[in-house]
Amino acid sequence: MDYDAFAIEWEAAWNAHDLDRILAHYSEDVIFRSTKAMRLVGYGELRGKVALRDYWSRALAAQPALSFVVVDVLHGHGMLVITYRNQRDVLAAETLRFGPDGLVVEASACHRPQGRV
Repeated sequence: MDYDAFAIEWEAAWNAHDLDRILAHYSEDVIFRSTKAMRLVGYGELRGKVALRDYWSRALAAQPALSFVVVDVLHGHGMLVITYRNQRDVLAAETLRFGPDGLVVEASACHRPQGRV
């Protein structure tokens, strides 16, 4: 798998705010963890693409100016970490683990706490 190409497409899908394009990277039974999800939908671990669609549709509606710029792509065995900055220049990272079909089966989003540079 070409992780750098994946990161370029991941960034483009998010910046297009195209939820179907974003979700095309994820398996039906994906597990996603994020403290931001906890604040928006009430729990920090989402199971399945349906739950992920609900969360991300709410997140995109709440942040119409959302945009990402990939800073770096770290390669691992069957996984990668994408570090990126959002439209407010806040650093974040996504750790993505892939299944044999090349779709993300597990993802975790980590964000720099507000107020930290």
